[in-house]
Amino acid sequence: MKNVAAMAGGTLVGLAPVVSPSTRVLVLGSFPGVASLRAQQYYGHPQNHFWRILQALWPQHPLPPRDDYAARCAWLCARGLGVWDVYLACEREGSLDTHIRNAQLNDFAGLRTQLPQLAAIAHNGGESFRHANSVRAGMGLADGEAPASLRLPSTSPANASWSFEKKLTAWHDAMAAYGLV
Repeated sequence: MKNVAAMAGGTLVGLAPVVSPSTRVLVLGSFPGVASLRAQQYYGHPQNHFWRILQALWPQHPLPPRDDYAARCAWLCARGLGVWDVYLACEREGSLDTHIRNAQLNDFAGLRTQLPQLAAIAHNGGESFRHANSVRAGMGLADGEAPASLRLPSTSPANASWSFEKKLTAWHDAMAAYGLV
């Protein structure tokens, strides 16, 4: 998969999945924001709560520093998590999901075979969750068949209606349900 850059016509291409065979919960965002694309890192905006929430879930395991992204990805996978996005590519000005246009879904069928222990797909926010049925269909999953689809509050700084503590509680409960905390 290409590292992200603008393609012809202003189309942006997202990041490759961060997963391992031990991934139990796959966190799906919608599409990386400008800061994440620039840094080539998931949840690269310093105000995004994603990494801060994960560190709060596993305080006994220090999160590697922001400048060691490979170590952060390994840390994430060691906790049983994976991360990717619903969209492979889209057109968008800025970072808001409401500005996404002409989006193309990722290849979930190809990813499913890499995740033998997958128990849940956790959608990070409403835009991602809006595609829960398409993700499941792309993975060849029938209604009611595992893995479960979960809607989590977005960790984005644009989701100011949820406090950090409220987001943390929701994320904790979801991870606890699958034995990760």
